[in-house]
Amino acid sequence: MDKNKSKRIALFGIMVALAFTFSYLESLIPFNFAIPGVKLGLANLVVVVALYIMKPAEAFFIAIIRILLAGLTFGNVYSLAYSLCGGILSFAVMLLVKKTKLSVIGVSMLGGICHNIGQIIVAAIVMETARIAYYLPVLLGAGLVTGLLMGIISRLVVNRFEKIKF
Repeated sequence: MDKNKSKRIALFGIMVALAFTFSYLESLIPFNFAIPGVKLGLANLVVVVALYIMKPAEAFFIAIIRILLAGLTFGNVYSLAYSLCGGILSFAVMLLVKKTKLSVIGVSMLGGICHNIGQIIVAAIVMETARIAYYLPVLLGAGLVTGLLMGIISRLVVNRFEKIKF
């Protein structure tokens, strides 16, 4: 195995572990702005950084593995469904928008918004009502703010990684 491949595999493992650790830490923080379902999105920070420093497939698998590990460890079937739907939609949009040369911060903000849209879609299906969409403006605002915060941090980390070749 060549040296670069070993580095990429090691980086992948570190990113999965870091995302899972951030998920755990976030589960300990009673951070919801008195709004149910709102989180900082610390683990999404790792996914955004991975999107910029790794191959898209690697970043996608980091997101999925993290969601599965966190859902099976700290959640239940419903939280896993919400996270998977939100995470997949968020990742797909971030991947597409990244190609437009939007800033890391903009990509992260759109990711935060789309994650919440995905969760509302699952909630509407689970609750069998579209009325839950009334909650969407609150979640979109929260997604913008948390996406902005994670985007600022992601930009700093991505800038550091640009000096490292993998």
